[in-house]
Amino acid sequence: MTTIALAIHGGCGVLPLDGMSPEDWAEARRDLARALAAGWAELTQGGSAVAAVEAAVVVMEDSPHFNAGHGAALNEDGIHELDASIMDGATLEAGAVSAARGIRNPVRAARALMQDGRAVFLTGIAADNFAAGSGLEVMPQDYFTTDKRVEALAAMKAHAAAGTEATENEKHGTVGAVALDGAGHLAAATSTGGYTNKPAGRVGDSPVIGAGTYARDGVCAVSGTGKGEFFIRHVVGHEIAARMAYLREDVRTAAEHVVHVDLSASSQTTGIVGAGLVALDASGQVSTPFNTAGMFRGWVTPEGRAFVATHQDVHEVQL
Repeated sequence: MTTIALAIHGGCGVLPLDGMSPEDWAEARRDLARALAAGWAELTQGGSAVAAVEAAVVVMEDSPHFNAGHGAALNEDGIHELDASIMDGATLEAGAVSAARGIRNPVRAARALMQDGRAVFLTGIAADNFAAGSGLEVMPQDYFTTDKRVEALAAMKAHAAAGTEATENEKHGTVGAVALDGAGHLAAATSTGGYTNKPAGRVGDSPVIGAGTYARDGVCAVSGTGKGEFFIRHVVGHEIAARMAYLREDVRTAAEHVVHVDLSASSQTTGIVGAGLVALDASGQVSTPFNTAGMFRGWVTPEGRAFVATHQDVHEVQL
């Protein structure tokens, strides 16, 4: 039996430690642990990597602590537009939705689209209609709104008016998961509300296969978080897979090169490109590089020990 493995992220660029109460940090870590538990339960019960990443992402989409689903960012018009994708490393099949306005769990719609097989990518009202037609839950806009996101939109507009720089946490965030199942198959999934005060209709890397999400059996699975335009330009998920396949780099070397070298090179002319990701190779080795103050993340060892982290701290949790 192949080693099973799972890693998740809940977005990079997290607040300074004094930016939230100890209780809020504990709640966020608990939701990370719940996401790990949901994905790990799928894997330990013989489920597929695809089922595991979907299960983990759904938990984070339902949590108000992360920028996806309930708690998603607001665009410049005060509207939630949601993006998500999923990819099966065994077949290279994938599904993605973008600019959806009512899908409670966009990752479920992405998987349903992948299974439907007629298209890889649907956007806007077509994505919402597909989800409703597939029996998935569709919610009013106010379901996704939290006080934190309303405050972040006001802050971003104030920064824009004053010409000042917002924090990474005010700007964006994403959730994602990567998994290796008992049959040796890899999968990845990513979901986001995009960045706060984004232009209406803007789509980032999260639903773009090869950029924010990528999985290929025998190589790796990747889910990214950060400044999506640069993840698209660098085709980050596929770039990591290519470095592993053609340069024979291990997953940690490849992932860290892309985050700390490729994306950092972009920052010389464009400012800091906040970036992070989780990557998993075909043997279950995990890499979680980020270049911001922190990244919500978690992973489970082959022995079943689970850990969550936000900054440089690491907390062991019970699943």
